[in-house]
Amino acid sequence: MMKDENRKLLGKLVVIAVAMFGFGYALIPVYKHICEVLGINVLTQKDGTVAPPENTQVDRSRSITVELDSNVQGTLRFRPTTNSVTVHPGEMVTVVYEVVNSQGRVVNAQAVPSYAPQSATPHFKKVECFCFKQQTLQAHEAKQMPVMFYLDPKLPKEVKTITLSYTFIEIGGLAQAPQPAAHGGAGQL
Repeated sequence: MMKDENRKLLGKLVVIAVAMFGFGYALIPVYKHICEVLGINVLTQKDGTVAPPENTQVDRSRSITVELDSNVQGTLRFRPTTNSVTVHPGEMVTVVYEVVNSQGRVVNAQAVPSYAPQSATPHFKKVECFCFKQQTLQAHEAKQMPVMFYLDPKLPKEVKTITLSYTFIEIGGLAQAPQPAAHGGAGQL
């Protein structure tokens, strides 16, 4: 008798679980249709001619020249791929620096930025930069490293040119040369 009641209860639970799964599965197209009708949570536009939104905070009345400079301390070769870019305040820009480890060993390095004039420093906003963390370069590895930035529209009007300079510093210095094994006795080479 107890077994029959347990089987009936198990059957009811299986039916409820299947019904819940079916209800959840059916909600997906219903949800999509409701959102489409109401115009909310639409992931794609139906009209392919819709232009992407434009950043209205870009000050197109001003152009600033950003000169790119590089210095290196250690054995790496490091340079920007372009010497300068023209930027409107508020406009997102990406520039690329290239570093080459010509050594036959792993090199750890860190880039340190500097800006001229100094008054531009608080207005130079980096979104992505290789200078945010230490870089590890394998033996004979070359990397292209982006810097994504914008200039704050509050940049003083008298600033027409900004120099962004990076000094790439090898961390830990040169690897030590292997020391010859010590031999006992005088006159041995």
